[in-house]
Amino acid sequence: MTLAIGVDIGGTKVAAGVVDDDGNVLARARRRTPSRDPEHLVDVVVEIVRQLRSEHDATAIGVGAAGYIDADRSTVLFSPNLPAWRNTPLRAEITERLGTDVVIENDANAAAWGEFRFGAGEQQPDVVVVTVGTGIGCGLVIGGRLYRGHFGIGGEPGHMRVVPGGRQCGCGNLGCWEQYASGTALVRAAREVATERRDDARRLLQMAGDVDGIDGTVVMRAAQEGDPAALDCFDEIGRWLGQGLADIAALLDPGRFVVGGGVADAGELLLKPARDTFAVSLTGRGYRPVADVVPAKLGADAGVIGAADLARSG
Repeated sequence: MTLAIGVDIGGTKVAAGVVDDDGNVLARARRRTPSRDPEHLVDVVVEIVRQLRSEHDATAIGVGAAGYIDADRSTVLFSPNLPAWRNTPLRAEITERLGTDVVIENDANAAAWGEFRFGAGEQQPDVVVVTVGTGIGCGLVIGGRLYRGHFGIGGEPGHMRVVPGGRQCGCGNLGCWEQYASGTALVRAAREVATERRDDARRLLQMAGDVDGIDGTVVMRAAQEGDPAALDCFDEIGRWLGQGLADIAALLDPGRFVVGGGVADAGELLLKPARDTFAVSLTGRGYRPVADVVPAKLGADAGVIGAADLARSG
């Protein structure tokens, strides 16, 4: 059995785990992301890897990072949610500190590979994995291989502009898909409802205390209780999600979409309106096969598992 360590660097946390050949996570560790100090972030990654290596004989190390990774899988060119990361030579910095080579990958690509190898995308050679969290991440597996694009930064449909001149996005453009179909969009919609339709949002406000206290967890709990305002918000986000999936299908024609991320934990509250909109928005609908839209299986471990497996295979 060959053990590998996968590290998943997100906007708020650094998660890591020791993973075996079958995708099982044997040990876990977690730290808060020091987002304003990229050098300290390397310290955190090195510390967490050293902790796991002291307890397990793992040689391969893979790191999934939230940002645009160059074609050599060595430099973080840009990270919308980690402002200090601009042309950061992450692989070299971690390798120097650990004294061993590491594999660097975009975090959504790592999660997609994990789902393809061991999760909801198994046995599907053409899979699009979409993670709906603070923003929208995406990983593309085409013909059984991870697709990165010529410059290494392919598979970023969260930054397709779906509303010309729309909401400001962290990438610098206006009207990106993730501004309408993400956790950020869900909270924004709920706060707008609570401000404009206070009677309809009574339960939301009761749970949150006030408008500013409304977050994704509150909206999900309220929707699960059947709160009409919260359900409307999930319908809105789900419709935007389904429209985006239809646009991706027009370009790539995958056999399956796997939807993960924190917002996707809501299950059918999100997936049903997404599937419904996907079906009616699909080009050539009624005359072509329709891809499955299914929930992810690996949950928060997907990025860790995928990064470890990519490190093992080089």
